[in-house]
Amino acid sequence: MNIANVTRPMRDCQLILLGCVVFATALGAQASLRFDAPPEWISEESGSPMRVAQFTLPKVAGDAEDAELVLFYFGGEGGTVESNLERWTNQMLQPDGRQSTEVATTTSFEIAQLPITVLDVPGIFSAEVRPGSGMRYHKPGFRLKAAVIETLAGPYFFKLTGPEQTVLHWDAAFTSLLESIQFQ
Repeated sequence: MNIANVTRPMRDCQLILLGCVVFATALGAQASLRFDAPPEWISEESGSPMRVAQFTLPKVAGDAEDAELVLFYFGGEGGTVESNLERWTNQMLQPDGRQSTEVATTTSFEIAQLPITVLDVPGIFSAEVRPGSGMRYHKPGFRLKAAVIETLAGPYFFKLTGPEQTVLHWDAAFTSLLESIQFQ
């Protein structure tokens, strides 16, 4: 299991990551999002207060770089499920010129009585390098998988991006992580 100690004050909330447990304290009530990350995933220090947890998923043979999984929590904010799915879908371009909405798939289900929506979009990763910078990545052969976990303390956002074969290699592990989620 990956172990990290990260404390992030966020508006009226405080987040603490201890191993694979995220604690959200809001208005005096404490709840925690728990999940099991595979031991092969490398826990990374985050350079952003918006990132609660960050993992490097080692690349497979033939891919030029590793994949990245980031967990975001905005203290109960962060937009609707639909607005996030739309924003993430728009971060991918299609080599044949189609709209990414034509190839994106979404799946919704519940784990531990928490609604979860998962997005999967292949293509060319074209998100902004930094929000507001105007500079964009151009990474062909990538895949974006994301999940929104709706909790009483607000949504948590998992975003996985990387070379397509690496993301597909870790797909079952990503699904297992989501299936392990508990919020108490």
